[in-house]
Amino acid sequence: MTSPALSTREARRLATEIRIARCAQVLTAERGLDGFTMDDLAEATALSRRTLFNYFPGKLDAVLGPVPVIAEDTRARFVEGGPHGRLIDDLAVLAHELLDGQSDELDREDIARITHLITTTPRLLTAVIDRFEEFVGGFVDLIVEREQGRVDAVRARLLVRLLVTVFESAIGTYVAGDERSIPDLFDHTLAAARELFT
Repeated sequence: MTSPALSTREARRLATEIRIARCAQVLTAERGLDGFTMDDLAEATALSRRTLFNYFPGKLDAVLGPVPVIAEDTRARFVEGGPHGRLIDDLAVLAHELLDGQSDELDREDIARITHLITTTPRLLTAVIDRFEEFVGGFVDLIVEREQGRVDAVRARLLVRLLVTVFESAIGTYVAGDERSIPDLFDHTLAAARELFT
């Protein structure tokens, strides 16, 4: 099941990206990041090398998988102050769009595998940090644009990092065996965090 915000074409592309990433991660786990080529990955995915490059620019990106994307209409609604008019609730809606687009395609084994690879492969960790900073920067810009001076970039960055911590906690609970979906665990963890701060 994919997010209703995704078109059929986008959903198919995402499913293929996740399949490629899963194969790239398995190959990395078995052989190390330098132990396979894009040709090996093409063979493992039953895709041509040329097709692989239509999805990912290189092996490192393939291992990390697709970058979550927020639909333009969702971004615009957020910047305009919606959908609820409360910053935290509206950030949770953005988080749900990111989670709903991928969480049904990933299982505990996938998440545990990539987490292990990132923590044991320095180049992957560096790439994840770079991606994370870009991701945080994008969210900070959205918050600053929406709040028009009520929240500065420093506070917006802190807020995004707190939400990332909520997400990481939800992922950890999921990998540990909780039967709830990742979006549900995110909501539960966010509610617990809000209680702690009130």
